Amino acid sequence: MRVLVGLALAGAMLSVAAGADVKAGVDAWARGDWATAVREWQQPAAAGDADAQFNLGQAYKLGRGVKMDMAQAERWYALAAQQGHAQAEDNYGLILFQNGKRADAVKWLEKSSQRGEARSQFVLGTMLFNGDAVPKDWRRAYALMTRASSAGLPQAAATLAEMDRYVPLPDRQAAVVMARDLERNAGRPVLASVQPKAATPRPTPIATLAPKPTPAPRPAPVAKPAPASAAKPAPIRDGGWRVQLGAFKDAGNARRLWSTVSGKFAGRQPYYEAAGANTRLLVGPFASSAEASRACAAIRPTPCVPMKR
Repeated sequence: MRVLVGLALAGAMLSVAAGADVKAGVDAWARGDWATAVREWQQPAAAGDADAQFNLGQAYKLGRGVKMDMAQAERWYALAAQQGHAQAEDNYGLILFQNGKRADAVKWLEKSSQRGEARSQFVLGTMLFNGDAVPKDWRRAYALMTRASSAGLPQAAATLAEMDRYVPLPDRQAAVVMARDLERNAGRPVLASVQPKAATPRPTPIATLAPKPTPAPRPAPVAKPAPASAAKPAPIRDGGWRVQLGAFKDAGNARRLWSTVSGKFAGRQPYYEAAGANTRLLVGPFASSAEASRACAAIRPTPCVPMKR
């Protein structure tokens, strides 16, 4: 059995430093003025400001204010990551993996996984399960996937359920202990003391499992939505706002993601837009930026970016 990762990166969480240009760029980004944001960040990024470098990486990754360019996104993430910028380290490992540089990605995925970053744990766990650019290690793969699933990453939960079918029970039991140790080291709450269920014995598997994850940067915190009224729901109003859930090289991945999250967007519809060689998944309509942001908050940790159309 081989786990395949279809990785799509999205997100709009930015870094704000003391520099006026960096903050001005973040303010412009928040208004949806992508081009101004990029212009504000270019000079400080070229001068070595890690926050501006990370933010330019985000812009190139999303195609906001510049043409979507994963090679440029990788370049700017690398410059910031090499200065110890934690968000850049997280995204650098993921984009190296996505760009096919898996051996180079391992170092950064390891660092992020040790901090408890769920997307990196998911990808590294997949690599360890398959023996992809790293020696195969089913125990550690199961432990990392357990941590990513516990953090709420839906792709990890689905993959972990499939791993239960193939990883022997003693290895899964040892992996649960390892997962608790990983979480203690990351300074997060430990797992409850539970044991994995025994799996029905199976012959040597030959089928290929292909979950379709969509890890991405953590969205900025937003206010929780007010409780829904028991009365008749208000009609949906189109204020020109949508949310983007990712950009995919394989359009089928966009449709599969929508089938997974559609229940969270009652009354809204998907839009599949071409963006170069990629397909963007947008959902809407929404009446305002605040309404779109609340919708994003409701599907954490799935990547979600409010957009003005």
